[in-house]
Amino acid sequence: MSVAENASQVTIVEVSPRDGLQNEKVELSTAEKLELIRRSVAFGARNVEVTSFVHPKKVPAMADAEDVVAGLPDDDGITYSALILNERGLDRAIAAGVREVNAVVHCTDTFSGRNQGTDIDGGITIWQNIARAAADAGVTANLTLAVAFGCPFEGEVPVLRLASILERVLEAPPAELSLADTIGVAVPRDVRERFAVATGLVSPATALRAHFHDTRGVGIGNALEAVESGVRILDASLGGIGGCPFAPNATGNIATDDLAYALERSGVSHGLDTAALAEAGQWLEERFGRRLPSSVLHAGGFPVPAAAG
Repeated sequence: MSVAENASQVTIVEVSPRDGLQNEKVELSTAEKLELIRRSVAFGARNVEVTSFVHPKKVPAMADAEDVVAGLPDDDGITYSALILNERGLDRAIAAGVREVNAVVHCTDTFSGRNQGTDIDGGITIWQNIARAAADAGVTANLTLAVAFGCPFEGEVPVLRLASILERVLEAPPAELSLADTIGVAVPRDVRERFAVATGLVSPATALRAHFHDTRGVGIGNALEAVESGVRILDASLGGIGGCPFAPNATGNIATDDLAYALERSGVSHGLDTAALAEAGQWLEERFGRRLPSSVLHAGGFPVPAAAG
C-alpha cells in the first residue's frame, strides 16, 4: 500500500518557534518570534507550538514565553500550543492564556534526569498530575514520549520498555500521543514497529503524532513511514532549524519545507502554501545569517503533482 492510498490528509504542526529556536546560537527577539509565528500561519500552519514554559536558566531562548503568548492574536482560529515539563509550567501556561499544552515523558532515566530532573517513574507521575489539572482547567493536554527510539546516554530503547511506558501513561489518556525520535536514530522499520505497538494500545479518542529529527538523514523517510502506519499529525520545523539542549550533536527537526515536498510527491495533502513557506524560510535565513538545513529551500523549482483529496 502506498502512502497516498493510506492517507489523503496530514496535519503538520509547526514547531520552529519552540523546538526550532531553543537550541540556536542566534536568539530572536520577542518581536521576531511573533513574526515567525505570523509567517507560519501565513504559509498555512493551523497548529503552531509557540514557546515552552521551562526554567529560563535551562533554556534561555524561551525566557520570554509569557511575552510571546501575550503578543498572539486573540482569536484567529489557530491553535497555539506550548511545551511544559512539570506542574509549574502548566500553571504558567494557563495563567498566560494557553489553551493547549504539550507535556513530556522520557523513555530513559538518564535523559529524563538531565531534561526533567526526575526518572521515568517521576515523569509519569508528573504527566498524571498535568492531565488532571489540565482537564480541570479546560486545557487540552498532549503527551510526547521523548527518546522513544534511542537515547544518547543509554542507547537503544527496548520496545518492551516503550510498551510498558505507553500502558502507564495511557491511564490518563492525552488528546494526542507523540513518539519522538529526539536524537534522530530511527529508521523506517523502527517507526513501523513502535507505532504498531502504540496503535494497539491507544483508544480512538487519542490521536497519534510523530516527532522526528534528521540527525542521520532518515527523518523524512521516517515521517512517510509514520503516515503509512496511520499517523496523521507530524511535527516539523521551518528550514529544519533546532535541536535539543540536552542531546549532544542532535540536529533540528525535519524541515517543514522538505516534509511538504515529500507529502506532495506522495499524493498526500498537507494544507500548506509552499510559496509562502519558501518565503518564510528565506526570511529566517536572513535573521540567522546562515544557510538553513532544509534541502528543498535550496533545491530550485520543480513542479509537483496535485495532492490527493
